[in-house]
Amino acid sequence: MKALILAGADKDSPFTNFNSNKALVKIQDKEMISYIIDAFKGLEFIDTIAVVGPKEELSPIKEQVDIIVDSSASLTDNILRGASIFSDDEMLLISTSDIPMITPEAIRDFVEKALSMNADFYYPIVSKEENEKKYPGVKRTYVKIKDGVFTGGNIIMVKVAAVKECVKKAEAFMAYRKKPWKLAGIFGLKFVIKFLLGTLTIRELEERVEELFGIKARAIISSYPEIATDVDKDSDLELAARVLS
Repeated sequence: MKALILAGADKDSPFTNFNSNKALVKIQDKEMISYIIDAFKGLEFIDTIAVVGPKEELSPIKEQVDIIVDSSASLTDNILRGASIFSDDEMLLISTSDIPMITPEAIRDFVEKALSMNADFYYPIVSKEENEKKYPGVKRTYVKIKDGVFTGGNIIMVKVAAVKECVKKAEAFMAYRKKPWKLAGIFGLKFVIKFLLGTLTIRELEERVEELFGIKARAIISSYPEIATDVDKDSDLELAARVLS
C-alpha cells in the first residue's frame, strides 16, 4: 500500500509565531509532518511514502520519505499530482500533514476495518463521545446524524483509479469538508432537510456519494480520535505538545 501526505503551503499561517509551511512547524523540536511520516513507517504494509508540497521548503524532511512531488495552489491538483506517480490498481492512503498525534495503531485499525468491506473510497469518522473522552474541551466540527454525532477524519483510503476519475468532481466537496451545512447543499434538498432534522443515516450518505461520484464509498467508524484531531490553531499546537511530550 502507498501513502501520500499533503503538505502544500498555506497562504496564511494559523500560528502566532510561525509564518512558514504549516507542515514544518516544530513540536518538541520535530517537524509536525515527521510525526505522520513516522506513523506510516511503523506499518509493515506501507512500502512507499510520498509527500506533495513545495520541494524547496520541504528539504528538511526529504531524507525521511521516498518521493516529494512539487505542489500547486490547488488541493485537488495536489491530490492528482500525488496520485499520478502510482498505478491505477493500487490502494492509496492520503493524509493531511497536520495530524501529529496520529499513531500506527490508529491507521492500522482504519485500514483493517476498510479492507473488510468492498469499496473504492473509505473515510474515517469519530464519535463526539470518543473525541471528548480522549481530548476533553477540544473544539471540533460535528455532524449530527441518525447514527450519532461524528467528526470527520484527516486520512482517506482510496483506489488510485478512483482518485484520478473523481477528484475534480469532488473539488467543492473538499472545499466544504469543514462546513457541513454547505456539504448538505451539494447532496441535494432532501439531504438538507434530513441533515437539519438529524435523521440522515451513514448508509444514505454512502449511497448518495456513490450516485454523485460513481464510486463505492464507505464510512469507517474509528475509536481513535487522533485520526480526526488536526492542528490548525495555537491551542491545538499546545495540545499536541502536551500529548507528544
